[in-house]
Amino acid sequence: MSVNFSLEGKIAFVTGASYGIGFAIASGMAQAGAKIVFNDIKQELVDKGIAAYKEAGIDAHGYVCDVTNEEAVNETVEKITKEVGPIDILVNNAGIIKRIPMCEMTAAEFRQVIDVDLNAPFIVSKAVIPSMIERGHGKIINICSMMSELGRETVSAYAAAKGGLKMLTRNICSEYGKYNIQCNGIGPGYIETPQTAPLRERQPDGSRHPFDSFIVAKTPAERWLKPEELAGPAVFLASEASDAVNGHILYVDGGILAYIGKQPQ
Repeated sequence: MSVNFSLEGKIAFVTGASYGIGFAIASGMAQAGAKIVFNDIKQELVDKGIAAYKEAGIDAHGYVCDVTNEEAVNETVEKITKEVGPIDILVNNAGIIKRIPMCEMTAAEFRQVIDVDLNAPFIVSKAVIPSMIERGHGKIINICSMMSELGRETVSAYAAAKGGLKMLTRNICSEYGKYNIQCNGIGPGYIETPQTAPLRERQPDGSRHPFDSFIVAKTPAERWLKPEELAGPAVFLASEASDAVNGHILYVDGGILAYIGKQPQ
């Protein structure tokens, strides 16, 4: 093909990628040829991640790092550069959500979500951009969520953070596009993960969980998405095939954002 989707020779740093969406994205990038580096906040999670990558046939490098700590991030990026090599691809995947009604949420809880979901991508991006400028290329992918565009009960902090991350994505594009750095976002829909498994379990009478029914009805694909379905879009945004794509949010949502929903019967 004349379009280059290969990541051979590239080093990809995927934050919070011991499991779940981050693991699926990193695994897809590894299959495209990238060398994978990831972090998590505890050694036990890093160890579990390394074991999972090894089982998948991937030789990943794991580091313990709190991405909200600027000093720790700078030290980790420096260590990665020395031990593995300079980072070509950054995926800001690490994130949390607190499902609490806004008027019941404390300011401290709100700040914690903002810190992990918005401040951390700023901190990690700032740590890798100078090297990308120096080498004349770089790819940054922010995991933005559909909550970059939509609101819903109990997710005020998460929606605020992801909306901010969408605009940080566009601003990194605006500031650093001239250095051949592309910064884009992926907005996942509702994904089949261990965390969402309870919401997809059948009820004792065999019916769907109410939230499961809600998501299936709101999604034109009429199903939850699989984590590995994010790998292709991530590889595209990390490869030379997307060099002209910058400041864009690619929503991988099965069509939810395009759909008003079914008419009540």
